[in-house]
Amino acid sequence: MGQGRGWEGAVLKLMRGKDFEFTVTDVEDVTPDYRRLRLSDGGMLAATGVHPTMWVRLWFDNAGKPHQRAYTLVDPDPVAGTFGMEFALHEGCASDWARAAKPGDTVEATVQGTGFEVPRPLPSRVFAVADPASLPALNSLLDAMGDTPATVWFEGGGAEDGLPMRTDPGRHDVRTVPRREAGAHLVARVKEELPELLRATPEPYVWIACDTVTTRALSAYARKELGVPKQRVNALGYWRAT
Repeated sequence: MGQGRGWEGAVLKLMRGKDFEFTVTDVEDVTPDYRRLRLSDGGMLAATGVHPTMWVRLWFDNAGKPHQRAYTLVDPDPVAGTFGMEFALHEGCASDWARAAKPGDTVEATVQGTGFEVPRPLPSRVFAVADPASLPALNSLLDAMGDTPATVWFEGGGAEDGLPMRTDPGRHDVRTVPRREAGAHLVARVKEELPELLRATPEPYVWIACDTVTTRALSAYARKELGVPKQRVNALGYWRAT
């Protein structure tokens, strides 16, 4: 499908990625910097099924070269063959595409194994670290955890800024943290507050999805310094700070 994708496309093919074409059906500006699209799936959901925090890689044109970025599905509907995607808008070809997207536009996607299983036993509390780029995945995670309480450190705004956070004040303690020092401020806040919270939590689950450097720092801290078992830590770098 489409133009050649260089070594990235070749690697995804070796990993048995499947290609689909999505079509934009609706657009909504949630805030000036956050846009929601609704898309038809080109038969993907019937072929892959659905699981929490499911994501796919979209392909964009970047000055004539293919560029891929991963995005989480929002409210996928396998019967209708539709889902949403939410874009935190900044500089870059992916955001440029999302800003200009209109019904009828298409985008190519590659799907790999993105399996996520709800941890068993269920955690007594979830500790999540996220930002606008990973908000759709955070919402999906909290939905999948049902009544499980959560502490969420959210970098760079929150519901008070109009972001569509699916948090419940009765069970979710959301701590908004401004982005400072390229994420170092967030790392310091989590390191200051997480240890005491962990001591009161017999079955914790730590979920981290921020920029790559922040994610690596906090994942290593949780596992190596705080002793959270590897299987109870899920960490994925969502973007690279420049």
